[in-house]
Amino acid sequence: MLPSRYVPFAICLVLFALSLALLWDGLIWRWTAVIFGLLSLVGVRDLLQTRHTLRRNFPITCHFRTFFEFFRPMMRQYVVESDTEEVPFSHAQRSIVYQRAKNVEDKRPFGSELNLYATQYEWINHSLAPAKIASHDFRITIGGPQCTQPYSASVFNISAMSFGALSANAIRALNEGARLGGFYHDTGEGSMSRYHREMGGDICWEIGSGYFGCRNDDGSFSIDRFAGNAVNPQVKLIEIKLSQGAKPGHGGVLPGVKVSPEIAEARGVPVGQDCVSPAAHSAFSTPLGLLQFVATLREKSGGKPTGFKLALGHPWEWFGIAKAMQESGILPDFIVVDGGEGGTGAAPLEFTDHVGVPLREALLLIHNTLVGLNLRDKISLGASGKVITAFDLARTLALGADWCNAARGFMFALGCIQSQNCHTDRCPTGVATQNPGRWKKLDVPDKATRVKNFHDNTLHALKELLAAAGLTHPSQLGPEHIIRRVSSTEVRSLSALYQYVEPGALLNGGVPAHAVFQSFWQDARADAFAAPQALLDMRQTKSR
Repeated sequence: MLPSRYVPFAICLVLFALSLALLWDGLIWRWTAVIFGLLSLVGVRDLLQTRHTLRRNFPITCHFRTFFEFFRPMMRQYVVESDTEEVPFSHAQRSIVYQRAKNVEDKRPFGSELNLYATQYEWINHSLAPAKIASHDFRITIGGPQCTQPYSASVFNISAMSFGALSANAIRALNEGARLGGFYHDTGEGSMSRYHREMGGDICWEIGSGYFGCRNDDGSFSIDRFAGNAVNPQVKLIEIKLSQGAKPGHGGVLPGVKVSPEIAEARGVPVGQDCVSPAAHSAFSTPLGLLQFVATLREKSGGKPTGFKLALGHPWEWFGIAKAMQESGILPDFIVVDGGEGGTGAAPLEFTDHVGVPLREALLLIHNTLVGLNLRDKISLGASGKVITAFDLARTLALGADWCNAARGFMFALGCIQSQNCHTDRCPTGVATQNPGRWKKLDVPDKATRVKNFHDNTLHALKELLAAAGLTHPSQLGPEHIIRRVSSTEVRSLSALYQYVEPGALLNGGVPAHAVFQSFWQDARADAFAAPQALLDMRQTKSR
């Protein structure tokens, strides 16, 4: 007896044979012969191939699984998910970006869809004496005492996304939107392409371990090539990428087949050859070396604000950098904290889900360390990690940041639908693909306006939040303003939930009563990214 799993294949064969016999009887039978003939060929191929057991056991029908696997992300977000389920961004989050980008009504009727009594629900307390704020163009100055060209930055900017990861028209639209809205556009580690420079928007030039745009032929750092690009007046900030939230501690390879002449031109690599981003930098190997590199780049750029971005990992390595600031007197102008929430970069599942400190804890540790060294007023702090709404901005600024960056939020403004095909070159909206048949359909003037609108309307919403809280500028936000539910009957302000270090507490041999500082501060080293000796001794004791 024929197994049931072969019945569809058998039906196709029978119908094909029948239609062949009736070809002379009209057009319908001819089309039937073509359709079921093709299906029969698929079934025969399934049976003869040896790579996939599923195809051999379920000829023809197994391809329905492939179909649904391909469309699953889109079907899930449109049909299955609730409005508030974040995987990774909820329908409500995406909708608010689309509405603000299109400059259409973004109000919500009939009350909140959130459970206000669920653990982790957060809100900002309002004032009985609301403030009046004239403008929502909130700005901060980035540039410490060792900087000669400080930059007046918006409190909301475009986070790092490289040309190569994003398409040419996506880069054009982002940069033009940044120019129209008066905020900056981070290049990502893929360097400044012609598309970044074409529109004239402010640029934060990110320099990763591949030194793209400033490298010698062997991949080492070239100070001359750096200086040639850094003096471009469009470049406002220089950012050294130590690690990123999507895959911290992990290098990357852009396969040679994807290294087009345009990408090769931007990165300074040969066309058609694998483009490697090492996991670690070769220009320095210690905390002191990092700060000397910062000082060199600041000097060669003409005194522009220079800093670094990191996804926090081992706390003693960050403490080593902080101690190097003390010992050398060299200070970065800014630090951007990238949360382990991930980002636009594709990464192995383990890195996406389980590597890197989440933004809130990472930001707090770095903020506390700088406060404890009396350096917080000299070093600006940026933060990125799933910042979409004005409340996301307010909460992050209240925790200690001076400004926020967003990547995926601005991708939504470009039209991204979260199809999660960023790494396949099949992005349906032309945002994250190098396929010209797709990205050329992305209309730059229209999408640039949407980028500008999203930024503008989000900051307008932030202005309304601040005014309701009785504040006039984001710099006045503190952890006492944000409240979190910790149980069905208890709430706490962030100032009560988190430990904060007193100014100067790390000076003169002091160590705050904070577990991380107690464990790792004393043994952290400015001359090495090395585990503290006490930790090494403990490991040796356990191994005996």
